[in-house]
Amino acid sequence: MPDKTIICKDCNKEFIFTEGEQEFYQEKGLQNEPQRCPDCRKAKKTEYNRRRFNN
Repeated sequence: MPDKTIICKDCNKEFIFTEGEQEFYQEKGLQNEPQRCPDCRKAKKTEYNRRRFNN
């Protein structure tokens, strides 16, 4: 599996979906590739947790 270049749906920057990450996704049974870059994924997760635990 070669590395894949993906465009983040939030910030429109390119990021690399590495061979190792692809293998991890397969091992976990995840069928969709990530749509957000690591920075945007982290920001979204932080925002989700902030909303979830501050209600």
